[in-house]
Amino acid sequence: MKTITFRNGDKMPLFGLGTYQSKTNDLHDAIISAIKDGYRMIDCAAYYKNEKIIGDTLQEVFNEDLVKREDLFITSKLWNNNHAPEHVEEALRNTLHDLRLDYLDLYLIHWPIALKHEIEYPQKASDLFSLEECPLIETWKAMEEMQAKGLCRHIGVSNFSIPKLQELIAGAKIKPEMDQVEMHPYLQQKELLQFCQSEGILMTAYSPLGRNLPIKDKPGLTREPIIVNLAKKYNCTPAQIIIAWGVQRGIVIIPKSVHPERIKENINSLNINLSKEDMTQIATLDSHTRMTDGSAWIFPGGPYTMKNIWDEK
Repeated sequence: MKTITFRNGDKMPLFGLGTYQSKTNDLHDAIISAIKDGYRMIDCAAYYKNEKIIGDTLQEVFNEDLVKREDLFITSKLWNNNHAPEHVEEALRNTLHDLRLDYLDLYLIHWPIALKHEIEYPQKASDLFSLEECPLIETWKAMEEMQAKGLCRHIGVSNFSIPKLQELIAGAKIKPEMDQVEMHPYLQQKELLQFCQSEGILMTAYSPLGRNLPIKDKPGLTREPIIVNLAKKYNCTPAQIIIAWGVQRGIVIIPKSVHPERIKENINSLNINLSKEDMTQIATLDSHTRMTDGSAWIFPGGPYTMKNIWDEK
């Protein structure tokens, strides 16, 4: 398995299993199939509401000696209603309880969005705190404490822009180690990638296949002629080309699937080596098109706008 390296020398697989919107009755078999096929990283989140089934399945694979805990890399995320520093440890311990683990390999702030503690998902502007009321740096300091306590080995963020990363770097004892963002050939995040590389921050791509949805005037990534032609060239599927492209950029890729044949197909993407010319062709598909645009956090009179979430003009 190809890996990337944290500042302290720890390794993280460049490829893993995403679990967002995976139904609990399918997830058990998906995790077992993935581990048997060589997956060694699982991306989780409290908000996905499936960490208990993941935890039960992990105990099963440990007990059956399919894999040892130290051979797996497990990521989870702090949900938006636990940003207040006094709630961070309880949220992390709840995740550890559900996953039936003593520690996480990586813990991320899920969004740069703060909700009131009793609100799981906002319905109106008053359900949210502004980042002035609940500053990200205060949440980050609590994350640093979780690492110091050994509850997580590495800490990072998700959906953070360059200015928000800079804000944390300026006030942090420990620089963020990971930024997990939407990234695929329609949204290549070149500027953010360059910034993270310059700061020694690793990156993970969620929705690495762009959800394979037609959007605006686009056919969907697996139907893009460039991708289709490369799939013919390498005798593989379009999805495998897209995954191989991401891995070759040094990005952790976490495609979601509960289908055994697709799980195997996805990891076999690691055997594809695209040429420099292939990578250049795929680069032309970038159109800064988001599938997850942040609109769920925007309400009339509320603290968040598309501009201040992504810090883009």
